[in-house]
Amino acid sequence: MKSKWTKTKLLQRQQELTKFVPATKLFSRRHLLDMLKRYRMVYVKPDVGSQGKGVMRVEKDGAAFSYQNGVTTSSFRTFDGLFRSLSQQIGSKRYLIQQGIHLLTYEDRPFDLRVMIQRNPTREWEATGTVGRVAHPRKAVTNGSQGGTIYAADHLIRANASESRTEELLEEIDRIALSVATQMSQTYPALNELGLDLAMDRDLTPWILEVNTLPDPCPFTKLKDQTTIQRIIAYGKKYGRRYPLNCTKSKQGE
Repeated sequence: MKSKWTKTKLLQRQQELTKFVPATKLFSRRHLLDMLKRYRMVYVKPDVGSQGKGVMRVEKDGAAFSYQNGVTTSSFRTFDGLFRSLSQQIGSKRYLIQQGIHLLTYEDRPFDLRVMIQRNPTREWEATGTVGRVAHPRKAVTNGSQGGTIYAADHLIRANASESRTEELLEEIDRIALSVATQMSQTYPALNELGLDLAMDRDLTPWILEVNTLPDPCPFTKLKDQTTIQRIIAYGKKYGRRYPLNCTKSKQGE
């Protein structure tokens, strides 16, 4: 199940989850203009892809427009100029436009969370770990493969919330993750694991950014406490999954 569009529509069927899913449209001139007018900032991303490759942050600032692709930012005086340039980047691939979420930051860099959800040895869904990913200083994406830095999730949230609120948020994140797994597995009962990319905005509201059906647990290898990655590996072995864990691109937070 590689299509982000298919997975988004599946989540939107569940009323409990709909409020956590950013507005998402297929890439087109009209949709891009409408969403920029409404949200001012959106992400344009490939329908099929991983590791943050091809993801671009697009913004409207007054009458001007810009987008960031990797470490390069391009600016335009008109929407037509922006759309032509984006279309050249995209080519014939199917892309999506997703409502931009102004993420919480850590040391002035945005971060999101990766939640690992797995079938445990009794075949029940279990949220087996949550890790934080802080964006490379010059990039708009947080992926470790794009130079992101990995931290314990509670460390990053605690920098933006009280101790008690941090615990509440982590519990809510687990509930959302389990709801996602339940919803997805109703349509795809053979699923054994999911990687949920989830972020919080400046009001501490959680948002589901993406669901990965073949998640890479590499970020968890960067945690000082190895309990979580050991549990992930053990659960994976139970349903026949082996992880290469060649985790060289991401960095370990202090």
